[in-house]
Amino acid sequence: MIVTPWEVSGDIDYNKLIKEFGTERIDKKLLDRIEKIAGELHPFLKRGLFFSHRDLKWILDEYEKGNKFFLYTGRGPSGDTHLGHLISWVLTKWLQDKFGAKLYFQLTDDEKFLVKDNLTLEQTNKMAYDNALDVIALGFDPKKSVIIIDTDYSKVLYREAIKVAKKITFSTAKAVFGFTNESNIGQIFFSSVQIVPCFLESIKQKKKYSLLNTMRN
Repeated sequence: MIVTPWEVSGDIDYNKLIKEFGTERIDKKLLDRIEKIAGELHPFLKRGLFFSHRDLKWILDEYEKGNKFFLYTGRGPSGDTHLGHLISWVLTKWLQDKFGAKLYFQLTDDEKFLVKDNLTLEQTNKMAYDNALDVIALGFDPKKSVIIIDTDYSKVLYREAIKVAKKITFSTAKAVFGFTNESNIGQIFFSSVQIVPCFLESIKQKKKYSLLNTMRN
């Protein structure tokens, strides 16, 4: 079984993945709680397309106290948008609608350039803009949504990414992302860039945040 951000192959043992990544199954009790708060349950949740979580119970606790949370997802632009991408985006749209959450959507044109030998940076950047149109077409709230194209947002991302990079050892990145001695150093550093949107909202609001807690989650 191989599961990395770039490759999924073999006989996938989802229970093993849940254990290795330290997550929990989304059980009926949690589904009932989501339905009670949101007023309904999305079909993707009912059918178990999304089956695992980390800290979702805590997020719901905070939401019920009146504290807000934001959403973060994205896409590595290497071609046209397909159904596999849309599944997670559709659920994200539902979460934004039901919880009034702000969204950060990251389009990683830098990452696809680094991992795809057949693509130029100009191509991945153009694909990022094309994919962004598909994201917009889903109807996310424009007042609560931020689309980040990495190479065009680098002034903000890089400053925070180097703070993250200083806290992560290569052995940790290798274990999580499956890097090898043949991986270029750009791929290794990109893992720091991908973490940054997790706390961009805190930076914008000038709130304190913990790099260690963010990376742990």
